[in-house]
Order: sequence, then C-alpha cells, then structure tokens
Amino acid sequence: MFGFLNINKPRGETSRTVVNSVQKLVRPFKVGHAGTLDPLATGVLVVCVGPATRLTQFVQRMPKTYLGTFRLGVESDTEDLEGQVIPVEGAEPVDRSQLESVLKEFVGQIQQLPPRYSALKVNGRRAYKLARAGADFELNPRTITIESISLVDFTYPEFKIELECSSGTYVRSLGRDIGRRLGSGAIMTNLTRTAIGNFSITDSISPIGIGVESIRENLVAAQDRLDDLSYIAVPNTQLELFANGYTWEPKSPLTDGQVGAVDESGRLLAILNRKAPDCYTPKINFSKYWLEQTQRGLGL
Repeated sequence: MFGFLNINKPRGETSRTVVNSVQKLVRPFKVGHAGTLDPLATGVLVVCVGPATRLTQFVQRMPKTYLGTFRLGVESDTEDLEGQVIPVEGAEPVDRSQLESVLKEFVGQIQQLPPRYSALKVNGRRAYKLARAGADFELNPRTITIESISLVDFTYPEFKIELECSSGTYVRSLGRDIGRRLGSGAIMTNLTRTAIGNFSITDSISPIGIGVESIRENLVAAQDRLDDLSYIAVPNTQLELFANGYTWEPKSPLTDGQVGAVDESGRLLAILNRKAPDCYTPKINFSKYWLEQTQRGLGL
C-alpha cells in the first residue's frame, strides 16, 4: 500500500469523506489527499496511500485543469450556488465578445482574493468557520497563475470555461472577478477538475463500492507520476544503507536540486537533496519501508 489513487469525487461529497472511506479499508496505513475539492465540485481527487502521504507537496504543485460553469447577474456570500444568491442591481446582459475579451485579462500571473468561505486559516481558525459565525476578518490576496482560459459554451446568463491554473487558485473566486469585471457579478454553478498534472479524469475511479482489491489494482506507483523529478538507480545492496540515512556519492554528477532514488526494480527509495557537489542525502526516505517489506518476504 504505497502510491496514489486517482478518484473521481462525486458531487455533494467532501474530500475528507472520500479519504475516510479509503482509510477504513487500508488501516493501519495512512491516507490523505493532495488538494481538496469543494462538495459542489466533482473530478480528480488524488488520494495518497501509505508512505505516499509524504509526497503530497509534489502533487499539490502540479498544474490543475478545470471545467467551470458560472451564472452572470448574481452574487453570493460563498461565491457559488450553495450560498445566499442575490441579484446584482443594475447588471446588464453581456455578449460573447465582451466575455471573451475579459477572459483574456485573467491569463498570466494575477492577484486573487480568496473566498471568505474557504479552508484557509486566520489566526489559527478556518476562514469558513469565522464566516459562518459572522466574524469580521480579512484575507490577503495571493499570487496565482492562470496558464490558459477558453470559453467552452455561452448562453446568457450561463457561461462555461476550461482553464489550466496553478495550485492555490480558487475557481469560484475567478468567476467572481470575471463577473465583476463585466459589471455583472457571477457565481459558480458547477465545477469539474479534469486533471492534476498527469492524473486525468479519464483514468479516475469511482469511490462508490470501492474495496481493498480495487485499491490494490488501481494504486499508481509514486515514481510513475512525479514527472518533475530526475531519477537515479541505486543498487539493491544499498537498501539498508539508505534506510539508515546513507549519504550517497554517485560516480557522475547529477542534476541540481532534488532527485528521486529508485532501486533495481524501479521502486522509489528516497527523495534526495544535494548536500555538496558530489554528495546527496535522503530528504524523504522510504527505504526502511521497503526493507521491512523485503524482510517479510514481500519485496525483492
């Protein structure tokens, strides 16, 4: 139980509910997710199983692709259908050319104010809990990157876009800002995350009826999806040394930054940091896990 599950989260379910359903089946292994989806949203939820929970940061920084649907002429406190929807006074109809022109303004690196109903923390408390309690608080704008936006469908007052964006982007807040730029306001009515990096919705599985065997069958090896890492092969005879925090000196120089170390079977042993020009040390170490599997007769 070491790898990633690409799950298609259903509408109405929280990300935590999906994680908990997997957790019950694979105990005592840990389970976590690498990027939450709101209950309203569907699509790719990468669930990390076992030691792979230590690799969430690598999945979280992968670009995300979404299909989002929005309604012009209204706003809500949650920026989507689940809040109190209020018509925007004086909002006038928008045509396709106006919308396409405004969409172009949001491509690139931009500042975005996160929604008040979000899981961000303010002085140690979740923003959505403060918002529900009617508390007065401020969130700071964040820098995000919108790689691309394309208009998929438009019949006023509804429009649908596909976008690729960086981690930390709130799509409902993007819709809010597009609507306000048009002088109309907008709320998100539907959202599907179609990809996180190389995790595609076409390869995802449903959490409904999932079992231990289907988890094993669909578990993706960690090293198969961490495309932004370079990998080096380490002899199996070094497994125990790596398990003890062995510092490795390769015969030839490696790339700068972090690299992945794999054994002769291609299993991920560690994420290495460059300690010196010709010296690497484990930053995230899985060698002890594989050593235990080998000693139990489940490994090499």
